[in-house]
Amino acid sequence: MQGRKTDHRNISLAKLHTDVIRGNSNGQIIWQPRIGCWLGDKIFAGIKLPEPFDGMSLLEIYQELGCSARLYEYSYSYKRTDDPRVTRYSSKISEMETEYVTETPAGRISQIGLKTPNSSREIKKKWLITSEEDIKVAIWMEERCTWSFDEEVFQNVKEKWGDLGAPTMLMPRVNIQHLYINVMGVENTVYALYDYPETVEKYFRVLDESHERLIQVINRSPIDIINFGDNLHCGTLPPDLFKRYIIPTYQRRNELLHAAGKFTNSHWDGDTRAILPFAQECGLDGIEAITPKPQGDVTPEEAREAMGDRMFLLDGLAAILFDDMYPEEMLIEQTQKVIELFAPRLILGISDEMSSTGNIERIRLVGKIVDDYNASVKSAIPEHNSSSYCD
Repeated sequence: MQGRKTDHRNISLAKLHTDVIRGNSNGQIIWQPRIGCWLGDKIFAGIKLPEPFDGMSLLEIYQELGCSARLYEYSYSYKRTDDPRVTRYSSKISEMETEYVTETPAGRISQIGLKTPNSSREIKKKWLITSEEDIKVAIWMEERCTWSFDEEVFQNVKEKWGDLGAPTMLMPRVNIQHLYINVMGVENTVYALYDYPETVEKYFRVLDESHERLIQVINRSPIDIINFGDNLHCGTLPPDLFKRYIIPTYQRRNELLHAAGKFTNSHWDGDTRAILPFAQECGLDGIEAITPKPQGDVTPEEAREAMGDRMFLLDGLAAILFDDMYPEEMLIEQTQKVIELFAPRLILGISDEMSSTGNIERIRLVGKIVDDYNASVKSAIPEHNSSSYCD
């Protein structure tokens, strides 16, 4: 064991993570940066990792850095099953293009994915839904799908990651964000809202009903930290659409999840200034990934004012401050400011992830600040009133 008893290397980070969200951390916070994109992009580009990380897995990198991981891999524990009459298959159009086909009694829909030299992920050359008839097929499918929990997957993830973080899952994107990002694209969605609003809103209702069936499964499961992975961004979601579509569904989701004691948060990245004033109306326990200046369009102070005294912040550090083009002093200053404003309702992380050009050693820099803060908080609490994370 090295360092102090409260340092991240010397404690169960799963327990600290749970204690933070439950208000049982005695003022301490957790450092939980996401670095998957940093690693994935370097592997895809064939770039050798800096020492001592070369050859390490993502798990081993987290262990070397001495910080917590946000374990969304647990999301695979939840299984969506189509109606048995649905058939899915894919076929190659060319070396770079693949068509993904879904056939149902209500009709056929398809998407075309395109590989590029810049990413391991395909881009959508053709969206899955491009017409009102396509939405009707999607409605038919969503009305008939079922959800289940896979205990074996849950246990495998738990065995792999151990106590680096508490089990966490991503819910499917909500209504308009689902159309924007998953199946239709922004332009097609905006036209659809004006050209056939009744069909679109019926699809939103059916999605809500499907997701409520999923919530029934979540509420019986051992995963207590639930993220709405919606990637909310004011550039595509102005306040009128946010208030009309997002807030009512969020309120209903939170009502159901809170009844089972779940901790809820939503992923807001990009620009958030226009929708932040409505944050407390959503019923969320916290917000993930609000991107501060100099990358986003709000300051930490503005985020704190909008979120009030009850809500948690997840992340809070601008991703670009982990690049060497910005002096370390800027990162240190923002880290200290976010801790000052949000602790102990804080799961400190990077908004959104560190890029492939980020300096991985800056993860250690922030970790030292957090460990020093936690030690100072711990030392201020009488021993008989403090809880141990070394169990």
